Amino acid sequence: MIAILSPAKTLDFKTKYNLVKYTHPEFLKDTELLINELKKMNSIELASLMNISSQLSELNFKRYLDWSFKVDLSNARQSILCFKGGVYKGLDVESFSSEDLSYSQTSIRILSGLYGLLKPFDLIQPYRLEMGTKLPTLRGKNLYDFWDTKISTVLNKCLDKYDSNFILNLASNEYFSVIKTNKINRKIIDVKFLDKKNDDYKIISFFAKKARGAMAAFVVKNKIKLLNDLKDFTSLGYSFNKEKSSDDTLVFLR
Repeated sequence: MIAILSPAKTLDFKTKYNLVKYTHPEFLKDTELLINELKKMNSIELASLMNISSQLSELNFKRYLDWSFKVDLSNARQSILCFKGGVYKGLDVESFSSEDLSYSQTSIRILSGLYGLLKPFDLIQPYRLEMGTKLPTLRGKNLYDFWDTKISTVLNKCLDKYDSNFILNLASNEYFSVIKTNKINRKIIDVKFLDKKNDDYKIISFFAKKARGAMAAFVVKNKIKLLNDLKDFTSLGYSFNKEKSSDDTLVFLR
């Protein structure tokens, strides 16, 4: 299987890691096109485009102005080490062995507004560009238009290369919507994590994000390949519920 994750807004390029292996993103030419569009904007325009504060817009204005297309470990970092939101707290990459990290390269992909699709070892620079951003380009009015079928095509190649039977969707709707599901030639499995609240089970975003990361870690550390084996996931107190699940959606309750 290939597990799909969303990125995170919070980034960490300061913590020291010993990982020296790295790869490069698939769509660097496309990333360059987006960077060139972003470089045309001043900080005020970026703030409006991304709906962010003036402080964040100044930060990202400088990032894009200083952007380099010659990257190595001196100015970039492997994507799996950069993101620090709720999903990545659940992933807990610091607990990965070297074998786990290597396996993640074949079993995890991270969606990105700027890079399209990232392998865990792909080097990235600090950025902010959410998939839902309405950045107009020659390809359309937003990033969904920009990426079109490119990400789906590469995912199919990944599925074939690693003989994967299905995609495990652990991403948010905002990000997973960039995938043209009708173009994917394998089954797509969704996952829901529900917490009991007021005698009912609901998705609580804060908890669900961490659970999605924890499931990705479960896949990596246990080298999960079969759909039925996912049902053994019990991290964070969740357990599989057969009654609420279906053929294409696994539901876990807590």
